[in-house]
Amino acid sequence: MRRRTRKFIGAVAMLFFVCFYALAMMALAQGSIQDAGKLAQAIFYVVAGIGWIVPLMPLIKWMERPDPEDA
Repeated sequence: MRRRTRKFIGAVAMLFFVCFYALAMMALAQGSIQDAGKLAQAIFYVVAGIGWIVPLMPLIKWMERPDPEDA
């Protein structure tokens, strides 16, 4: 599969994942974090804001692989 195709598939997958992740984190924050203290809320939002990157790293690495004929 060419890099251009991988990037398109990866971009679509990333959009779906980030939308789902954002909705899940909003639901979690609305349900349990709302009653917590300010420090706990800040920690949650920092971790949740950065947390989407970790599951997407393998996808990003797959997208950036060179084409077989370029190697």
